[in-house]
Amino acid sequence: MPRALTIQRTLVTPGERERFQERLRAKRDYYQKANCKFWVFEEAGLHGAFLEFFEAADSATLLRAHSKAPEQVLDPNRVYTEVEFP
Repeated sequence: MPRALTIQRTLVTPGERERFQERLRAKRDYYQKANCKFWVFEEAGLHGAFLEFFEAADSATLLRAHSKAPEQVLDPNRVYTEVEFP
């Protein structure tokens, strides 16, 4: 079964940055325990614009993790699955 991924875009003001980083650490810890990977990237040309990536081995694992997450993902049902090609 292909890997599954969800993406969330978040905009953070300079005054919210420290609190946002605390939330990211909590998300990372939660998703690791839920057998998922969690990455965050900041847009190089727009300070404070972040993309959060949530990945699991399959859609069911990812959706289960989202449903029990302490912080809601904005669109948890928009799941992307890995495309395999020769």
